Amino acid sequence: MIKYLPSHEYVRVEDDNVAYIGISPFAAKQLGNVVYVDMPEEGDEVTKGDEFGAIESVKAASDLFAPVSGEVLEINEDLNDNPKLVSDDPMKNWIIKVSISDSSELDDLLDQAAYDELCAKESH
Repeated sequence: MIKYLPSHEYVRVEDDNVAYIGISPFAAKQLGNVVYVDMPEEGDEVTKGDEFGAIESVKAASDLFAPVSGEVLEINEDLNDNPKLVSDDPMKNWIIKVSISDSSELDDLLDQAAYDELCAKESH
């Protein structure tokens, strides 16, 4: 299951309450070539709706917001050496992996159809 924040972060829930968080392909396209990703430390807590890092491209810098609350289990170390991976395939190259503390937080996020509609509005 993949859900989105209106600010273009996604959360992909695969295993039992483990979420992969990154930016959507739409956001990656808007940013262009990503040159830096600022990530929290493993063991840090993130809170839904709060900033957990930042992403910078040759065009712009954007804060990253957590779609869910929980503990950071892992950061994508590959992005330290090669942040452009996010530009190349943002769905595969997640930014942080989180243990979700409250799965009901997923309920008010955007599903794929609602997110596609948001992106269509922002494209015009």
